[in-house]
Amino acid sequence: MSNVLKIGDTVPDFSAPATSGLNFKLSDYKGKSNLVLYFYPKDSTPGCTTEGKDFRDRYAEFQSLDTEIFGISKDSMKRHDNFKAKQEFPFELISDESGEVCELFGVWQLKKTFGKEYMGIVRSTFLINKEGVVQQIWDKVKVKGHAEEVLETIKKG
Repeated sequence: MSNVLKIGDTVPDFSAPATSGLNFKLSDYKGKSNLVLYFYPKDSTPGCTTEGKDFRDRYAEFQSLDTEIFGISKDSMKRHDNFKAKQEFPFELISDESGEVCELFGVWQLKKTFGKEYMGIVRSTFLINKEGVVQQIWDKVKVKGHAEEVLETIKKG
């Protein structure tokens, strides 16, 4: 299944609750900063923790390139708050319990583990420019080296 959004598409405005009591609204960033929206399956699991830490450790570099980072999963705000605090993430986590944001970005897909099929978030990252246009999509992300790759893509402009 391909992503609903493709490179060159303008992302429809959406809002969702985020950590630090924030209500994330895409349009709030229009004209202000690039966005890295990374979708991950579950808070406090090994791969998701590593991915978050990699973005955390490069956060200052992303900021210097006018880029904000948001992690998104279907976890509750309570889980997000705990995960963010424990890992000292300097960026916010968006809670998509309803799955609407995952559907919009096409990351809620049929997955297979040990022959068992289930619906879940396919680890994916979207780079969105200041005009709200998708610049790059990373699908079925492998955690190792991913944050670095995203950073290098932004540097190249």
